Amino acid sequence: MSVTVLDKYKDVRYNLFKWRCEASLIHKIILAFAMACFTGIAAQVRIPLPWTPVPISAQTFAVLLSGVLLGGWYGSLSQVFYIGAGIAGVPWFSGGGSGIAYISGPTGGYIIGFILAALFIGYFIDRFVRARSFFAIFVLMFFANFVLIHLPGLLQLSVVTGIRNIYKLLSMGTLPFIVGDVAKVLAAAALAKGITPKQAYNGEVDVGFSNKQ
Repeated sequence: MSVTVLDKYKDVRYNLFKWRCEASLIHKIILAFAMACFTGIAAQVRIPLPWTPVPISAQTFAVLLSGVLLGGWYGSLSQVFYIGAGIAGVPWFSGGGSGIAYISGPTGGYIIGFILAALFIGYFIDRFVRARSFFAIFVLMFFANFVLIHLPGLLQLSVVTGIRNIYKLLSMGTLPFIVGDVAKVLAAAALAKGITPKQAYNGEVDVGFSNKQ
């Protein structure tokens, strides 16, 4: 019975990802907007820190999954929707913030990095079956989080605050978040490993690898 249930689950996840790749443009846009809403909800899980304008939040968890669930282009589009709607006045940036001033503020660089992170993760998940193992997903998400999100975040934080000392900048914008970010990456990678099919569904370049699974 357990084997049958597992086989059914594998069929369901394969069919969902296959449908996502072949869905109409309007369906993909709807999915991207839904993921933007999820990012906005996750952004409200927020813990402010007294020594930095950058809070701990759950939104990066949603960003990392957006690339997995929607692929590179539409995962990044979901973050474009999130940013665009927030600039337009939807109060779903961290702490209920909105407006162009939020994006041009000390945390704006991190938010811009969401687009890059989703695009990066989605590209590899859709193109390589090997990228769907736990270790591979963890490495991809770790890089996306600490390079593609934190690097533009630190650059803008430096510009806005005027801080040029690297250690002080890291103390404000990265070091306090390492443990929490690694925990979010671990959780997102574990979930992604479980929900991604280990068969080719999108013309993967290592399609032969999936036939051995």
